[in-house]
Amino acid sequence: MIEVLSGFFVVWAIIGVGWFVGKREILGPNAGQTLSRLAFFVASPALLFETLSRARLQDVLGPQLAAAAISGTVVGIVYVLLSKFALKRKTPEAIIGAMSASQANSANLGIPIAVYVLGDASYVAPLLIFQLAFYNPVNLMALDATHGTRSAKQNPLLKFLLIILRNPVIVASALALLLSAVHLQLPDPVLQPIHFIGGAAVPAMLMSFGMSLNGNRPFSAASGRRTDIVLASAFKLILHPALAFLVAHFILGLNGHALFAATIAGALPTAQNVFVAATRYQQGITIAKDTVLITTVIAVPAMLAIAAFLH
Repeated sequence: MIEVLSGFFVVWAIIGVGWFVGKREILGPNAGQTLSRLAFFVASPALLFETLSRARLQDVLGPQLAAAAISGTVVGIVYVLLSKFALKRKTPEAIIGAMSASQANSANLGIPIAVYVLGDASYVAPLLIFQLAFYNPVNLMALDATHGTRSAKQNPLLKFLLIILRNPVIVASALALLLSAVHLQLPDPVLQPIHFIGGAAVPAMLMSFGMSLNGNRPFSAASGRRTDIVLASAFKLILHPALAFLVAHFILGLNGHALFAATIAGALPTAQNVFVAATRYQQGITIAKDTVLITTVIAVPAMLAIAAFLH
């Protein structure tokens, strides 16, 4: 338990540094976005490539992947049904709400949590693969179909594949898993630059995360979406990890550290790219923005509670 607490302290300390740097604008007004892009497009792919190339294929594509897929999909479906039939929201807004309730920040916070708390970045890889290679593309296609923005000339399958292939994290993960499957190791002169670049991923992610917490005030009464925000936040921080625990333990038979990792993955806060999608389609913007902020602030204390419960 001491090791877990130490890991969370490191995460919060770096987030705090990022918040302070952003508050003072020490690196300029757009530094958070620049750091985030550096982490996502350069450092994270390098970190995951190095980590997954050494991982066993059955560990990455096994029960952890199934737990992430089942729990995330069920939470999303339940939210859509409640949003449409209880809250009477239109389908595109319901989809954005479902993404807010079920799509975890598997990169910017998931990788640091995996490194510092779980002890290995590969623990978050199944969640990353599920969300980036399947869940997010499916949601974006559903938004296209219901929002009327889908091009009649574009093949849906082709669009699905393009969304995947344009994601550097997915490409790096796929290449690493291929190397692992054929038991091929790259020479040290090739791995060393990848190692050093990947080392920038975690601090860059956490500092950009801290910078993003400045100047946001959730729960605006004028939005008329407080119920949606509370529901999405509760789903993300309570229902999602609870369901991940039940699926991982009682269906997939996970115990110990593997069960802890699956549950923590479910408790990760809402992914920031949900807000990007909401802005792109002009649907559920307030729900996405406020849920990202609320779950980001509360997620680490929630994960501490999970750690105390499971330990």
